[in-house]
Amino acid sequence: MNRRALDILGVLAGLVLVLGLANWNILAKQSIVETGQKVLLPLQPVDPRSLIQGDYMRLDYSPDLHARGEIPKGSPRKGTAIMLLDSDGVARFQRFDDESPLAPSEVRLRYKLVTDAGRMRYGAESFFFQEGQRQAYQVARFGVLHVASDGTSVLIGLADENRALIVPE
Repeated sequence: MNRRALDILGVLAGLVLVLGLANWNILAKQSIVETGQKVLLPLQPVDPRSLIQGDYMRLDYSPDLHARGEIPKGSPRKGTAIMLLDSDGVARFQRFDDESPLAPSEVRLRYKLVTDAGRMRYGAESFFFQEGQRQAYQVARFGVLHVASDGTSVLIGLADENRALIVPE
């Protein structure tokens, strides 16, 4: 084979690899959306507008979802938290994952530490919506996630104070 053919073959192999990985990631997230456990994360109000990005809501979660003052020194920046779910599926931070079996009302949720003060991010910090739907989402009080057994989550929408998924007209 000549040099040009090898270059083309290398580019095609790289393209197939990238597309394969992208499709695998999409299928994994779709599986979580379809089979994951529904979890509601309480929100704090935040202005839902960005001049550059258009209409979206930056999600700031309730202090009940943060381990304020409970983060041991030297803790990893990424990990899994155990959330306690009430009868409506609303989550509250319970403890850091120690790999012990979960109670029926507990769920694992992956996090990243933002500061040593205990701010935790759960991978769902913004929700984009179509222009003109701002009014519908202003009543949002919960982020609705579907969570896999390993703690991986996908934000599927926002819910109102009655825990009903917001579906704009």
